[in-house]
Amino acid sequence: MFNDIGALELLTLVVLAVLVFGPEKLPKVIQDVTRTIRKIREFSDSAKEDIRSELGPQFKDFEFEDLNPKTFVRKQLMDGNDDLGLKEIRESFDLRKEMAEVTDAVNGRESASSTGTAAAASGTAAAAGAAATPDLLKKPAQPAKDERPPFDADAT
Repeated sequence: MFNDIGALELLTLVVLAVLVFGPEKLPKVIQDVTRTIRKIREFSDSAKEDIRSELGPQFKDFEFEDLNPKTFVRKQLMDGNDDLGLKEIRESFDLRKEMAEVTDAVNGRESASSTGTAAAASGTAAAAGAAATPDLLKKPAQPAKDERPPFDADAT
């Protein structure tokens, strides 16, 4: 719960507590807070035990942490229950490989997985001409000094 509190924030809270409650009352306030937290934990533990005893023996492996949606989804979908075939889907999808193929396609290189089909296609593409696929990394040619850029009267 308080895992993200740093040293500076903790020091600020201590200084603020001393200013609000005063150095004389601060130990008493800390004792009251810890006593209240202890009572809340005891109440929560006794409520959990009452619920377990009322549910009966068929729910002996019931854990309250399983009611958390993240834990429930992880337990039902990610663990040993693979009735839906999710493990095969997860293993067949390799994000790094997909991203490498896309990067290679953008840069105009052949990817490792499609070298056989790409080699056959490159022979056809070379015969068709290199102008069929524009080089996106190449800077466009600069117009001549006397040449004006196209003007669209409707755009202005």
